[in-house]
Amino acid sequence: MKKILLSCTLLAVLAACSSVPPQPETAVVPGGPAAENIAEQPLRVPALSAMRDTAPRVLAGKFQAVNWATLPGWQNDDLHSVWKAFINNCKGLMRPVSGSLAMQARATPRAWQPVCLAAQQSGIPSSNPDPGQVRQFLQAQLQPWRLLDAGGHPAKNTVTGYYEPLIRASRTRQGAYQWPLYAAPADLLTIDLGSVYPELAGKRIRGKLNGKRVVPYDTRAQIAASPNQPPVIVWADDPVEAFFLQIQGSGRAQLPGGEVVRLAYADHNGRPYASIGKWLADKGLLPLSQASMQNIKAWARQNPARVQEMLNANPAMVFFSEEPITDVELGPKGAYGIPLIGQRSVAVDTTFVPLGTPLFLSTQYPASSKPLQHLVFAQDTGAAIRGAARTDYYWGFGDDAGAQAGRMKQQGEMWVLWPKQGGTPSAR
Repeated sequence: MKKILLSCTLLAVLAACSSVPPQPETAVVPGGPAAENIAEQPLRVPALSAMRDTAPRVLAGKFQAVNWATLPGWQNDDLHSVWKAFINNCKGLMRPVSGSLAMQARATPRAWQPVCLAAQQSGIPSSNPDPGQVRQFLQAQLQPWRLLDAGGHPAKNTVTGYYEPLIRASRTRQGAYQWPLYAAPADLLTIDLGSVYPELAGKRIRGKLNGKRVVPYDTRAQIAASPNQPPVIVWADDPVEAFFLQIQGSGRAQLPGGEVVRLAYADHNGRPYASIGKWLADKGLLPLSQASMQNIKAWARQNPARVQEMLNANPAMVFFSEEPITDVELGPKGAYGIPLIGQRSVAVDTTFVPLGTPLFLSTQYPASSKPLQHLVFAQDTGAAIRGAARTDYYWGFGDDAGAQAGRMKQQGEMWVLWPKQGGTPSAR
């Protein structure tokens, strides 16, 4: 996911770990200044005449207008937490668009200006809003559109889950704290291919300079063996927990004194992801069907001399930046630059649904037939999230969220909620 959470299910957890061998014992480099958090800023809605427009982006999905009554479970969705997410989403929608095809498709800001202005002037409080008032506002302002696939049929696809994990870590390497989580290295280059070749819009490669040549950036094993490693933000006390955090793309770290900081996705080394679960299975060390997080952790405890070998099987490396946690309800920023909210944010395929779009998702709770039907916001993307209605559901923070995310692999369908006066859903 570029500047996003690397979302995945527990099955993908069988897939990649990170860490490195002995390094200098000196203190780590703390994260730099935190980027502005749009969620902490007031909603500012510019005049429609002041909003720049750009050429529309073509969406692969098709849309069919329907009535609110056709949304299964809509009246049962508790909208208490939706208003904060809706206002934050408007803050993102009201940002200027660049028109760059290297950026993920965004919901058309000019279509949303009247709705966001109405929300700003509604008088609905951001804290403890009346769910009935929120529902009335949404039904008055928005039109549901059923998402269809490229063939014009109702789109149904897999819904997986992701979450924000918590690890124990230290700013200094000591005792059990031996597994580094890195900041982005100074020599990492990101090359936007779409700026030169429009047909490669959204495609980026990572590398570094070797003389006058750009070469692929180092693999995990090469970083581990290098005398000039990236700055370390924190040292984790468990290699598999550090792996989970890398796979999720962001997480929280509890320091020995009790302080909790966020490790937010900053960049990656551009190398392909490879499965450590498959590596264990190929080596005859653990059946793939048993390659759960718990079993991988048990294997690592029993085979400490081979942990780095296991980790190096995955050449991919994620780099982080440190951010303070100012609102425990808000998660890390997704691809849309908006902090995610548990059970109200999802990752989507932006060739079908643009970022910033409210959606109504109908699926089931993990490993059950119990309906899970929520208004959510398309605020993230993922390398494995491809196709109409393919969704990754953000469960939130902590072990309970992780347990739900790890078991989730359901079928689902979605409806796009779009401004009534905005015509068919569109993107910029």
